[in-house]
Amino acid sequence: MADTLISLGLDVGTTSTQLVFSRLTIENRSGSFSVPELEIADREILYRSPIHFTPLLSEDLVDAPALRQIVDREYAQAGLTRQDVTTGAIIITGETSRRENARAVLEELSGYAGDFVVATAGPDLESILAAKGAGAVDYSQKTGKTVLHMDIGGGTSNLALIRDGIITATGCLNVGGRLLKFDDTGRITYLSPAVTDLTTLRPGDPASPGSLTSLAEILTQALEMAAGLRPAGSLLTKLWTKETDTRETWLQNFPTKLTLSFSGGVADCVENQIPWHDFGDLGPILGQTIRKSRLCSTDFILGRETIRATVIGAGSHSAQLSGSTVFHRGMTFPLKNLPVLHAPDLSRLPPLQEPTVLALPGPASPSYPQVSHLASAIAQAHIGGPVLICLEQDMAKALGHALAVRLPETTPILCIDRVKLSPESYLDIAAPIGPALPVVVKTLILSDFNRR
Repeated sequence: MADTLISLGLDVGTTSTQLVFSRLTIENRSGSFSVPELEIADREILYRSPIHFTPLLSEDLVDAPALRQIVDREYAQAGLTRQDVTTGAIIITGETSRRENARAVLEELSGYAGDFVVATAGPDLESILAAKGAGAVDYSQKTGKTVLHMDIGGGTSNLALIRDGIITATGCLNVGGRLLKFDDTGRITYLSPAVTDLTTLRPGDPASPGSLTSLAEILTQALEMAAGLRPAGSLLTKLWTKETDTRETWLQNFPTKLTLSFSGGVADCVENQIPWHDFGDLGPILGQTIRKSRLCSTDFILGRETIRATVIGAGSHSAQLSGSTVFHRGMTFPLKNLPVLHAPDLSRLPPLQEPTVLALPGPASPSYPQVSHLASAIAQAHIGGPVLICLEQDMAKALGHALAVRLPETTPILCIDRVKLSPESYLDIAAPIGPALPVVVKTLILSDFNRR
């Protein structure tokens, strides 16, 4: 019999805030006499909220009480309570992550929206969730094509390079529809610091199709550079965000043949002729400029989800399962916001005391002496607190038992495997579903608003 989880996706973006509730179905794909092989077999969207404008107190401050009211209303509309939600992700994206009180808002929402709903931010994860939520990963896997997915939102464009259904690189540019805003009188009310040097327009100036098109063309050229369709120059360096890998890393070994895929609010303006002034921002003109550019002169597709791609990715694709042969002793679930410490070299294990997840690759098909050696090294490094181990290779149960005989019975131990953790990531772990554990790998990277 299949188990199910209810998952929440909440995206607080530069322009919009939206929620999605999904049902994740867990099934055992192994035979009756084999080690259980649990997988998320199905993802069903139960409820999509309307798209709300992200409430702001000012250009620098998010209105947290108004956000709570939005979450309250949408839970009621979905007919769900916080106790119904098992997993999921809250993400603060784009320019919203740079606002002065972003971290406080994120922490408040994390505690408010369920026991195991996690708060995440960071352009790498946004890129991954958008690519999955838009269907670009599935498209690449089914067709074998190399896909560059661009999720173009209000403040940023999140990029994901996908080969054979696997995301191999991510990036982020300060390119989006809300980098410039104007009011009902047609006067510019806001210009992002990211584009001040790219235009002579300033707040108070009149907005016109001609002046906005000039800025949109510059931003589109940066996207073309990121796609390898135009020689990379200083413009790409300027708009490439500091929170991601360098543009040189992104462009290294870049494929010559790509299928472009688009999602985000601006993607709706690529195919649809939306009046330039409808949203009071650069979005409609930026979308049409992209449509006429080199980006759409080659093979391209629109995501099966556009404006909702990231939130669907957060609600339906943020959770994963550990391996089924895991070990835990004396642990109380859920575990939240566990920092990850990478230790590729056993000779340099740091003292293990604080609740930190030690991430190890682990040997493939380890021998008994290898497991014993690893357990002894971890036990020697342990100086107090729980022992939390995450392995890439399938060996968690054997290592857990080896640790149990080397550590005091009062020491809590958790060993999971078949989960790969990136640097500077955090981990949430829920109560077991059968023999496996639901986990969410996340980044808690919030930009300093004044950094630029």
